[in-house]
Amino acid sequence: MSVTERVLGLIGGTGLDRLGEGQELELRDTSPWGKAAAGFTQFELEGTKLLFLPRHGYDHRFAPHRINYRANIMAFKNAGVSNVLAVNAVGSTMDEMSPGSLVLADQIIDYTWGRAHTYYEDDLQEPEHIDFAQPFSDKFRTKVIQAAEAANIVLIDKAVLGVTQGPRLETAAEVKKLKRDGCDLIGMTTMPEASLAREAGIAYASLCVVGNMGAGLVEGSTIDGMDEVLHIAMQQVRLLVKELAKQV
Repeated sequence: MSVTERVLGLIGGTGLDRLGEGQELELRDTSPWGKAAAGFTQFELEGTKLLFLPRHGYDHRFAPHRINYRANIMAFKNAGVSNVLAVNAVGSTMDEMSPGSLVLADQIIDYTWGRAHTYYEDDLQEPEHIDFAQPFSDKFRTKVIQAAEAANIVLIDKAVLGVTQGPRLETAAEVKKLKRDGCDLIGMTTMPEASLAREAGIAYASLCVVGNMGAGLVEGSTIDGMDEVLHIAMQQVRLLVKELAKQV
């Protein structure tokens, strides 16, 4: 990769396991972290090389708590990627963030447990700590916001994302608690992805696609029709990514 080559990393989630027909790249094991969920698919967009990786695998076989987040993020670092946009399907606790909304989260509350969440754990000469007060890259978030504006896409640019363990959805009581905690959105995959990106020196942002309202906030099932909502919203995501490729 040349010094002047523009590269953008894209992590796909539920509703975006594939981006289209591109050049499939085989990845070597990123030892000692093991294998990434899949090899990259490479695209050329607006003069930028786009490396796409589905965090769940192309066949969506890895549940949120079983994803090898360390290997996924290290694959981007080893490929020389410095900016990664992560797409996350989420639920909402806020009426103004209704199904189909695109939201660029700016804060995280982490409720996950038992996940391998750091590169800094073995054979350290001294403890390693990262500043995570602002969990997403301000500079990269600004580029995403500008890309949305240029593409005439409505993007809500502030939200607190609560990350739960999964793979089950939350109970109605849990959703009420998460809302009281200040969570506007509820997802399962942004942690430890975001903190690992920070450790790896990668500018990372989370583009949340609202698929449903949280349990207990609406009558009936909260997941009926979610696939269709995500399918439509992902068309907007593709347009945003195309515009973002001009700005990295």
